[in-house]
Amino acid sequence: MKRSHFTWMAVLTLLIGMNASLAWAAQKPAAGTAPVSVIVSVEAGNAKNVPAISKDDVHVFQGPDRLNVTDWVPLQGEHAGLELLVLIDETSTYRIASQFNDIRHFMDAQPPSTKIAVGYMQNGIVRMAQNFTADHAAAGKALRFPLGEAVGWSSPYLSVTDAIQRWPKSSARHVIFMISDGMDPLQPGYVDSYLDQAIHTAQRTGTQVYTIYVAHAGHYGHSFWRIYQGQVNLSRLADETGGEGYFQGFSTPVAFAPYLDQFAARLTHQYRITFLARAGDKPDYRHIQFETTVPNTELVTADQVYIPAAK
Repeated sequence: MKRSHFTWMAVLTLLIGMNASLAWAAQKPAAGTAPVSVIVSVEAGNAKNVPAISKDDVHVFQGPDRLNVTDWVPLQGEHAGLELLVLIDETSTYRIASQFNDIRHFMDAQPPSTKIAVGYMQNGIVRMAQNFTADHAAAGKALRFPLGEAVGWSSPYLSVTDAIQRWPKSSARHVIFMISDGMDPLQPGYVDSYLDQAIHTAQRTGTQVYTIYVAHAGHYGHSFWRIYQGQVNLSRLADETGGEGYFQGFSTPVAFAPYLDQFAARLTHQYRITFLARAGDKPDYRHIQFETTVPNTELVTADQVYIPAAK
């Protein structure tokens, strides 16, 4: 009887050890993978009735391989933290001041969980007019007339990179709302390394950039091919970072309010998804496909995802 008792104790101990090992293995990323977290926006055909999406509704693919989704967090309630930088091009036309009331109304309508900052792009850097604050009225008061061409003309994308690199570390979402003509006098052609750098920096840090076109001050403000190229640049920056570009033809919008309403709605339908991506020996940027089984709904995120080296 004692021998039987010891035998069952040995088996029980073995089973407990196996279960613990299996649980540990399930938590540990598989060899050749790395955990990656990105922000996903949910869009639906009927924008007024965007459905709630659960983890089971989401499929993630890297090439032909379906990846393991380990977490899916609605960015609401205690997870709603957001840091929003309103970034204004100093070379914009002074007429942008007519949009300040719309911008202030948008700021005032944001929830307390959103901190807002205001910065001006000048000579490849950002000059902060207001650091991140939960006092939305204070952020609105920081809006001022842009200085125009008198400040010189540099690449706005150098300023975007500067803003992201100097962003204080936090666990909140990082979002830029960029007001600019998108023109880059330093690299005015179809190839723009400063734009590429801004996109990669945003993708690496998970920063979403939303853009809205406003006319440039002076002669270039009515140069068709420069306007067209600037809008292409803005559209690419927004699309490849998971944001959205807003345009009203080739001129400054008559009112920002409709676009700011769309932007605000977008921010209320976002999730943080974590998945195990195939990774190599070095960090890399890869295209990841996000799909949902919910009809008439799509998931929007950055065109490429930064994947760290495998551990």
